[in-house]
Amino acid sequence: MAETATETITIAASPERVWAIAVDIENYPMWARDIKDVTVHSTDDEGRPSEVEFRASALGRSTHYTLKYDYTNAPGELGWKLLRGDIQRSIDGAFKFAPSAAGTEVQYDLAIDLVVPLPGFVKRRAEVRILNTVRELKVRAEA
Repeated sequence: MAETATETITIAASPERVWAIAVDIENYPMWARDIKDVTVHSTDDEGRPSEVEFRASALGRSTHYTLKYDYTNAPGELGWKLLRGDIQRSIDGAFKFAPSAAGTEVQYDLAIDLVVPLPGFVKRRAEVRILNTVRELKVRAEA
């Protein structure tokens, strides 16, 4: 069964700036602490990454997974689904962007199903680290 998490945050930057950072997936290792390496395997007709392999820090080890990105609702939403992973059965997620008086409201939705079940306290620690991604996006966009 997939574990789900949602985080909503306001970023003091334009939606265009936040979108540009979010779709610059190759540079995630520069600002997303747990992302160690990114390899873009394919791009869409507009040159945006569509199939991307990640190496990330997870639960004291390194994990590899490949996501398929969905730009159907761009620039209001950047979605993704797992194509393959070493410890994940599924990963479904999205950044949702909406203009606000203070800049951009970003909602980060994530659902992950791991191959091996984890104790509750480990899941909560992992969730906090995953949700830090949206906070790191905020720091990057406001810099």
